[in-house]
Amino acid sequence: MDALAGLLDGPRAKGAFLLRMIMEPPWSVRIEDEAPVCLMCVTEGEAWIVPGTGAPVLLRPGDIAIARGPEPYTVAHAPDAPPHARIGPDGCCTTLSGEPLSQSMRLGVRTWGNTPDGDTTVLVGTYLMDGEVGRRLLDALPGLVHLPADVRNCPLMPFLDEEISRDEPGQSVVLDRVLDLLLIAAVRAWFSRPGAEAPAWYRAMGDPVVGRALRLLQNDPAHPWTVASLAVKSGVSRAALARRFTELVGEPPMAYLTGWRLALAADLLRETDATVESVARQVGYSGAFALSAAFKRVRGVSPQEHRGRG
Repeated sequence: MDALAGLLDGPRAKGAFLLRMIMEPPWSVRIEDEAPVCLMCVTEGEAWIVPGTGAPVLLRPGDIAIARGPEPYTVAHAPDAPPHARIGPDGCCTTLSGEPLSQSMRLGVRTWGNTPDGDTTVLVGTYLMDGEVGRRLLDALPGLVHLPADVRNCPLMPFLDEEISRDEPGQSVVLDRVLDLLLIAAVRAWFSRPGAEAPAWYRAMGDPVVGRALRLLQNDPAHPWTVASLAVKSGVSRAALARRFTELVGEPPMAYLTGWRLALAADLLRETDATVESVARQVGYSGAFALSAAFKRVRGVSPQEHRGRG
């Protein structure tokens, strides 16, 4: 498992919100759903994304955008178009005065818009869950990522376009997995751009020593790692590993391991009914007390408080 795969493997889409939006100008939708991340792909026409801060971005056919929440933003036919509709935290679409629009703008299975023959079609996939493992990755991205079609031609878009309006058994699971793959492909393309400012852990994966150490920690976080045992597995001295790891990743090996374990624990606490004791042992702590102490020290809340906030 590499760093990118590891960070995306935890909070996979589960019942994500996906739809095809078909619009004819004038149109403008204010997104206030507070979702952690949303992917948008234009298949026909053009659409503008207007973030809360920063310059508007024009999406053309084949372009992909990743919008990070919870800050609101607007999607419209023109950057200065006033919003005609609002999507709230519950995923419901209303007018700005609160009148429901979900049914009146419904055009079919997972299809929504102001006309079935509109000039612009946008595929939208929204992650509804704020996973802590994914947060480490998303924090490395700007509020709005724009990948023009000529940066990476993604073959997943035609497949998603074909599948999104189907209503067959297990279809939601198929769409969740396609959305995951599209997110991974988009993030990988973003970090691989010339001059891209990828996070330290991502760049460090290319180092023969530190990359191996990172993979060992991520693949087996429950192992009782020490810097010495990690150095043996990485084929270098303890001092050399500690120095190079800190230099490339930005923190010592054991500090990185603590953050990784707590990120995994945070997901397990939110996504499963496992006891704190069970979660602790899954991520490498001796028991509930040890996990609670580390959780409180690093995150400022207990595991139970974190679970209750989900």
